[in-house]
This record gives sequence, C-alpha cells and structure tokens, in this order.
Amino acid sequence: MKAAPIELGSWSHWHADERPLRLGVSQCLLGDEVRYDGGHARDRYVTDVLGRWFELVPVCPEVEAGLGTPRATLRLVDEGAGTRLVQPATGADLTDVLAEWSARRIEALRALDLDGFVLKRGSPSCGLERIKVYRAGMPAGRNESGVFARALRERWPALPVEEEGRLNDAGLRERFVERAFCRNRWRTLVARGLSRRALIEFHGAHKLLLLAHDEAGYRRLGRLVGSAGQLPDEELFGAYEAEFQAAMSKNATRKRHVNVMQHALGHLKRLLDPAEKQEVLTCIEDYHAGLLPLIVPLTVLRYLVRRHGVEYLQGQLYFDPHPKELMLRNHA
Repeated sequence: MKAAPIELGSWSHWHADERPLRLGVSQCLLGDEVRYDGGHARDRYVTDVLGRWFELVPVCPEVEAGLGTPRATLRLVDEGAGTRLVQPATGADLTDVLAEWSARRIEALRALDLDGFVLKRGSPSCGLERIKVYRAGMPAGRNESGVFARALRERWPALPVEEEGRLNDAGLRERFVERAFCRNRWRTLVARGLSRRALIEFHGAHKLLLLAHDEAGYRRLGRLVGSAGQLPDEELFGAYEAEFQAAMSKNATRKRHVNVMQHALGHLKRLLDPAEKQEVLTCIEDYHAGLLPLIVPLTVLRYLVRRHGVEYLQGQLYFDPHPKELMLRNHA
C-alpha cells in the first residue's frame, strides 16, 4: 500500500503549524465581560471545542468603537431615513461611528487571514440575522443583520460566518467547520506556492467533498481546472477560489452523501466479495433512513479502501476532512 496517497487524503497533510486555523469570535463568547450589562456570554463549544483546534481572535465592536462597559443598550431603528443604530436612553445615533470602525477593523482582520467568524446572536452589532428593527418604540415587523455583521458579509463575502446559537444545529455546525478547514487548506496551499500542478492536486483531493456539497459546482470546477492551459494563472486561481468557496457553502445533505458513497463504492465493486459489498450497502441504506450517523458507513468504506489499496479513494479528503475529535459526522 502506497503511503503518499493516504497522506494526501488526510486533513493534516494540507495544514501547517505556521498558518494556524484562525477564527474571529465575538469577544463575549470567550467569557470576557464586555456585554452592555457588564456580563459575558461564554459559549463552551466555542472555547472548549473549537478553541482546541482554532486560534481565536476576539472582537467586540461596541467596546472597540469606544462605547465602554457597561453601556446603554442599542437598537436598530427606522424612522423613515433608513435603518440606524441608536441608544434609546440617550438618543445618540451611533450608525456612522460603528460603520466606520467596522470598515477599519475588517481590513485589519483580513490581514490576519481568518478562516471563519463566530458572531453573537441577537446583538444589534454582531447578530447575523433576525435582529428586530424598531419604529416609534415598537417592532417594525422586519428583521435585519447587526451593523458589524452586515459589514463583515459585504466586505468579506467568502469568509465562513455563523452565529453561536446556530452552531447547536449539527448540520450547520458541520458545514461551518468544514468550510473553515477548507479555507485554511486553500490559504496554506497559496502560501506553499500555488502552481497549476498544485491546483490540480488540491482539486483532485477535494473532488468527493465538493460533490457532497454541490454537484453543479463540482462540475464547474472540473471544467475550470481542465482549462488551466487557456487562462492566465492569476485569473485561473482567483476563479477557482471563488467557485470553490461558493460550492463549499452549500449544505452537504443526506441525499448528497449517499450519492458520494455510492460513487465511491463504484470504485470498489470489482474488489469486494459479496459479504463486504452487502455490509457497505446496508450501512449506506441505514444512514439514508436516518438510523446511523454518517461516520459509520464512512468508516466501513475507508477500511475497505485501505484494505484493497484503491489509490484514488485513498487520496480523497472526503473521508478525513477534519479531526475526528470534533465528531462532526457522529450525528444520525
């Protein structure tokens, strides 16, 4: 059995200590007492689980913009001149202050080359969605993003972003963390020296993972890599990165996972005896029915791939895209 293809298919092969996985995080989620009431909102999944694998970069828009702790609460308000960020208790309009600070801070964060950002839900500055907009002191019947969250999405659209509350959803959690690992792999590839050969190797290792997220995107990326000799390097690499990030932002659904595993099984069908084939098929069917977590059929498939030395599948990151300790594929 060849060692190199197995290494290519391991998440650790594509990461480097000098380019650590790095997440921006709303500072209150780390347990720092920076909320409007002087308290915090520590999230143990962020600090104890993600913090084991990611370098966490704290950001508190309201404190860093000079509002202090404790402080009067903020609201998104629309009195006919567009949505503004105000302090009802003082009447102060802080929209421009926070918008200008956000622009500067996001540029500084871009220099750190983050792999993702976890925001505090419900915050008029950090909330990603469903932040109430008020009119004449009453909810106006519509919701928006917080000022910093909106600026982050607009100025850095390729960055994986989630709220800490949404990370309680197993599917959203898996998608976010998987995207962050993919982003880190890409920037590690760029730092190591991006070439057409390296791009082909990167794409080859991510094929099944891309197929699990976005089949159309997978095909577009295949055509893009196939046209490598027809485009200038800068145009090729930029187009690939944008398409790759867009494809990975799609949900890897149960149906798509089943499709990928059946595709992988096609590479094994002439090598398996009837008992092995039936075992894999049963695991895939039980996963499809919601009776087993994804990790079970994948573990069986990976064992058979190694046993029979299928080089193409040994190089696929789909089987090992992130540390098993994160247990992202352990939910039924």
